[in-house]
Amino acid sequence: MIVSVPDSAQKLFPGVVFSGDKSKNTIYLTFDDGPVPEVTAPILDLLKKHMAIATFFAVGENVHRYPQLHQRILNEGHQIANHTYNHLSGWKTNKEDYLKNIEKAADLIDSRFFRPPYGRISPSQLTALKKANYKVIYWNILSKDYDKTVTPEECTKNVLNHLQNGSIILMHDSIKAKNNVQESLPTILDEIKNRGFKFGRIDQI
Repeated sequence: MIVSVPDSAQKLFPGVVFSGDKSKNTIYLTFDDGPVPEVTAPILDLLKKHMAIATFFAVGENVHRYPQLHQRILNEGHQIANHTYNHLSGWKTNKEDYLKNIEKAADLIDSRFFRPPYGRISPSQLTALKKANYKVIYWNILSKDYDKTVTPEECTKNVLNHLQNGSIILMHDSIKAKNNVQESLPTILDEIKNRGFKFGRIDQI
């Protein structure tokens, strides 16, 4: 999977958000698949230390399992958005079941922002979500922190080598990404600030 999504590819998905305003020096840091205590809590500690805000695309069953962690994310000024209830792939799920799973997550996650797990969604599912007033969010920088063959140093380079105004960075607060995200995130946060960027939430785009 490519690390940085070119503008030409983004045009193939009308109505899907890949980045923020490129005239503003704001970066949008996002985390998928949590919340889970072993990973999300240390990430929140790092964000607080660096006075950074982020958006967490949460899996509904994890929100149900860890409601106090969900509340902590909100209390500390971050945004939580919908990532389905069971981390479903749109390519392997029919439209009706996919939408029901998203709405099940919506019972716990108060957001009309949605990111499809794996980035996989069918045209009919995308159309249905737009009709249901969801705003579908992708990314234009992929850290690959979930990949066991990728080192923390490579994750850091994947992000920092492609930073630009409006970048939406995809990282994960999941168990399989634990080592990479915890090792790379401090450097990423420092460098974002050192380059003069500000942090924003997806709902501020």
